Amino acid sequence: MNRTSATRSKARSLAGLAPDEVKSTVDGYTEIFDAGLERRKEHYRSFVSRYYDLATDFYEFGWGQSFHFAPRSRGESFKASLLRHQHFLAEKLSLKPGMQVIDLGCGVGGPMGNLARHFGASFVGVNNNAYQIERARLHTRDVQSLCRFIHSDYMEIPDDDDRYDAAMAIESMPHAPDKTAAFREVLRVLRPGACFAGYEWCVTDIFDTGKPEHRRIKNDIMAGNGLPDIATTSEVSAALQTAGFELLEARDRAPDADPETPWYRSLQGRDLSLSSIPRTPVGRVLTNFTLRVGERLRLFPEGARAVSTLLNAGADALVDGGKSGVFTPMFFFLARKPGRPRD
Repeated sequence: MNRTSATRSKARSLAGLAPDEVKSTVDGYTEIFDAGLERRKEHYRSFVSRYYDLATDFYEFGWGQSFHFAPRSRGESFKASLLRHQHFLAEKLSLKPGMQVIDLGCGVGGPMGNLARHFGASFVGVNNNAYQIERARLHTRDVQSLCRFIHSDYMEIPDDDDRYDAAMAIESMPHAPDKTAAFREVLRVLRPGACFAGYEWCVTDIFDTGKPEHRRIKNDIMAGNGLPDIATTSEVSAALQTAGFELLEARDRAPDADPETPWYRSLQGRDLSLSSIPRTPVGRVLTNFTLRVGERLRLFPEGARAVSTLLNAGADALVDGGKSGVFTPMFFFLARKPGRPRD
C-alpha cells in the first residue's frame, strides 16, 4: 500500500460508507436530482437512500436523534419543542400500552424511542436506509422490547392487512413519489377505525409558481433534503381522502409558534448555546471549513464537504421558505380508516 492509500484508509467514514464511496454517492445523488422530477420519482428508492447515506451523520451532529422541526413557545428550548411536537401526535393517536404503532420513515428512531418510553406503546419503524436502522437500534436499546424495525420501503410495507392500531409519519412522507399510493399502503396495514397522524412538508397557498424566487426556494429545499417534489397542503388532504381515509383534521401548525421563536429559528443562529452551534450559519461555515481542510489532510473522505454544502443550501432555503411563508414543514393531518374498531 502506498503512502497516499494508507493515509486515505485512515479517513473517517460517512454513514457507514467507505471513504472512497462518498464522492460517487454524492455524484449519483446529484445526477438523479438534476435529471428532473420524473427521474427522481422513478428512482426514488436509490435517490432517498443515497441522500440519507450522505446526510445522516451530519443530521445527528447538528440535530440529535429527532430529524424534524417544531413550533416553539417563547422561552422553550429547541429540544423541548421537538418532544412536545412528538407528544402532540401521540395524544392525537391516544397512544397507550398494548397498542401496535407503525412509524413510517422512522429515521434514527428518536421520536419512536421517546414515545415508547413515555406512552408505553409498541412501535415498528419502517425505513429503507440500512444505516439509519442501525443507528435506530442503538438509540432505542433501552426500550428494545417496545421497538423493532423493518428495512423496507413504506410504499410496499411487508406486513399483513389490518395489522396496526395506529400509524405516524413525522416529516417522512415528502419522500414518497406518489402520495395517494403511499397513503393507501398505510390504510391497508391499519385496523378498521385506526388513525394515522403526521406532519408533511408542503408549499403553502402563498406559493406562486410564477415567481422565480418561490421556485428557487422550492428547488433548493428539494435538493438539500432528498425530495422528489413538494406537495401543496390541499394535495396532501386530497391524497389522504382518495386513498380511502376519513380526514379528521388538517392544518398548518407553523402559526402555533410564538412570533419570536418560529420553526426555522434553529437554522438562523439566534439560539445561544453550545449544542445549537452546528445548526447555525456560523456553525455550518465552520463545519464546511473543517471538512475542506480535513479532505486535504485525508482526515475526511473526498465528497464530505460537497455534502455539507448541499445541506447548507437546503438549510438556507428552509429559512427563506419559512420567512416568506411559502413553505411549512408541519402541515398536520389526522385521518381515520373507516370501519368499526376492534375490541
